[in-house]
Amino acid sequence: MIDIEYLLLLQRFREATNNVLTPFMEWISLFAVTYLVFAPAFVYWICDKKKGLFALSSYYLCVGVNAIIKLTVCAYRPWIRDARVMPAGDSITTATGYSFPSGHTATAAPIYGGLAKAYQRSKKWISWICIALLAVTAFSRNYLGVHTPQDVLVALLEGIVSIYVMTRIFRYVEEKPEREDLLLLFEFLFAIAGLIYITYKPYPMEYINGELIVDPRKMMNDGYGDLALLLFFPVARYIEKRWINFEPVGLNTKGLIATVCGFVPFFLIREYLNPYLISQFGSHLGKFLGNAALVTFFIALYPLVIKLFFNGKEKE
Repeated sequence: MIDIEYLLLLQRFREATNNVLTPFMEWISLFAVTYLVFAPAFVYWICDKKKGLFALSSYYLCVGVNAIIKLTVCAYRPWIRDARVMPAGDSITTATGYSFPSGHTATAAPIYGGLAKAYQRSKKWISWICIALLAVTAFSRNYLGVHTPQDVLVALLEGIVSIYVMTRIFRYVEEKPEREDLLLLFEFLFAIAGLIYITYKPYPMEYINGELIVDPRKMMNDGYGDLALLLFFPVARYIEKRWINFEPVGLNTKGLIATVCGFVPFFLIREYLNPYLISQFGSHLGKFLGNAALVTFFIALYPLVIKLFFNGKEKE
C-alpha cells in the first residue's frame, strides 16, 4: 500500500541518517500532547481572553470529535498492519489508542491553528510560527512511523473544521450573547452522548495465535480523557462567565508572575494528580477525572485566582 511504502521510505531515511532528526521529532511530537495546551491558556489568562478562549474551545471540540471517530473506525497502527514498519525511538510508548485519526495532530491542529487564526491580523508573525510548528508536528507522526499520512491529514481536517465551527459560533455569540448558554448545553449533551457511545459500542476482537491484537478497553482510555475535556469545558465556561468574569493580567510583571503561578499547578496536575487518580480509580475514570480537573483549572479556577490576586490589564 502507498501509505505503508511512504512510512518505509521515511524509515530508510532515518536509518541512512543515523536517526539524527529522531530526538527532535520525538520532542515536538510529545510536546504537543503534554505542554502545548499551556500556550492558549497563557493567552487566555494573560494576553487576550477571547483569543485564548477561541483556541481552547477549538481544541476541546477537535479532540472530543477525534475520540469518537477514532473509536468508531478502530484502525490498527501501521506496525500491526505491516511488520516491516518499525517506529523510531521511544515514540511507540506514546502512540496509544487506535491509529486513525492522529491524536497528536488533532491536538496540535486546533491549538496552533486556533492561535494562528486568532492572531492573523494583529500579529502575523505569531500566525506563521504556529503554522510552521503545526506542519512539523504533523509530519513528525509520519516520520516516527506511528501514523499513516491519512491519519495525519484527517486530523488536520478535523482541526480546520473545529476552527471554522468555533469562528462561526464566536461570531454568533457576539451578535446574540444570550444564546451562549444554549450552545454550552448542546456541547455538554453532545459529550455525554459521546461517552455513552464509546462505552457501549462494539469493538473488533481479533486474535493472532490466540492473543487479542488490540484490547479495546486500553484503546478507550484516550477517549474518556478527551471527552472529559469536551464535557467539562461548557461547565467551566458557564461558571467563569456567570460568577467570575475575570480580566487578563496583561503582558507585564504581574503577568509574568501570574504565568509562573499558573504553570505550577498545571504541572502538578499533569505529572502527579493524573497518575494518582488513575491508580485510585482505574485508567478510564482516572483519566476522565484528571482531564476534568485540567479544563476546570484552565477555564474557571485559575481565572478566579487572577481576579482575586491580580488587578488590571495592559492592552496589546
